[in-house]
Amino acid sequence: MPRRALVVAAAFALSMLLYVDRASISVAKAEVTRDLGLTDTRWGWAMSAFALGYALFQTPAGRLADRFGPRKVLAAVVVFWSVFTALTGAAGTFGTLLVVRFLFGAGEAGAFPGCARAFYAWLPTAERGTAQGVIFSGSRLGAAFAMPGVAWLIAGVGWRQSFAILGGVGLLWAWAWYAWFRDDPATDGHLSARERDLILSQRQSASAEPARVPRLTGRTLARSWTLWLLMGQYFASNFTFFFGLTWMPPYLKSTYGLDDVQAGYYAMWPLLAGVAGNWLAGASVDGLYRRGRRTLSRRLPAVTGFLIAAAGVSALPMMSGPGGAVVCLAMAVFGADMTLSPSWSACIDIGRGNAGVVSGTMNMAGNLGSFVTSLAFPYLAAWTGSVLPFFAAGAVLNVLGAGAWLLIRSDRPLESS
Repeated sequence: MPRRALVVAAAFALSMLLYVDRASISVAKAEVTRDLGLTDTRWGWAMSAFALGYALFQTPAGRLADRFGPRKVLAAVVVFWSVFTALTGAAGTFGTLLVVRFLFGAGEAGAFPGCARAFYAWLPTAERGTAQGVIFSGSRLGAAFAMPGVAWLIAGVGWRQSFAILGGVGLLWAWAWYAWFRDDPATDGHLSARERDLILSQRQSASAEPARVPRLTGRTLARSWTLWLLMGQYFASNFTFFFGLTWMPPYLKSTYGLDDVQAGYYAMWPLLAGVAGNWLAGASVDGLYRRGRRTLSRRLPAVTGFLIAAAGVSALPMMSGPGGAVVCLAMAVFGADMTLSPSWSACIDIGRGNAGVVSGTMNMAGNLGSFVTSLAFPYLAAWTGSVLPFFAAGAVLNVLGAGAWLLIRSDRPLESS
């Protein structure tokens, strides 16, 4: 197996872990809110605390990955968030839960920007779409597993002990990654000369040394119209997906009278649809790129995904049973996830040696969408007495996201875009 395929496999495992840890709090909602005496709006603030920490630390984490390399940075951030995964189980008050979830989000912020920087160093340009599809499908598989799996774990050992177990798994991944991975394929003694030459000649030639890559200034980032468009469309994508990760199980449970395990089972299927969306988009990105359609390879999967997501979100509140609701949610998550591979591939395209900070900046904006989702769903329902305004807003954002991609040019370096 090519060494670079093992890099993608390790990132896939990281992505699964990331979302098992992230989705577990949603599965534990009934137990946590009961033990801590939380209302739905307070629960929304707990979810948004994670999203805020995750958003605010994206750009700094990406810059650290560019400067110090993904080997050190990914190992460090996984240790950090695993500690706060475990500490979630020790929370005794609403305030403590807010602090822990904020710091947990801050730790997870470095994961995908770090992977983007590793992919820049290790993958030829024509393989990055598939790789992005693979790692994001891992996140959806992790979340899908968490829905029934963590419900079963909580039933067996309790929610507090479950978070301690999950934290321990993360520490094992961090140790293995640091021991095995190397930032520069040119210094990996286990890499064949043939594969090394292939990587170095087809990754958008730049210095292999992260420290020698010129740093992008904040002014350069702020002046890039392409980056602003990428940020806006990723906000829309995350607005849809984060509902599936946080409020989907409680929504299905309360709307259709399901128990925890039933709601977890139903909530698993839209996330599996997201796996399919990631695979399809990743293959489409690379297939079109190999045929010389560079801009279209990023644009077509993203626009298609946003339009599918808009249709699913629009139809969801009209469903009278859980089966129909799950089909609509599956459409929404499938479509939203089709936008991921082109989004992250575009960030690597325009960021090159600064792929970490560019992708982190886009992901920051996206997770501000997650922050809004966490609060918009309970507050809009409380203010209007209906879930329709929330889903209408989601549909509009998806249409705007599709429109943004008609203007995005990923074939130009960030400095000139």
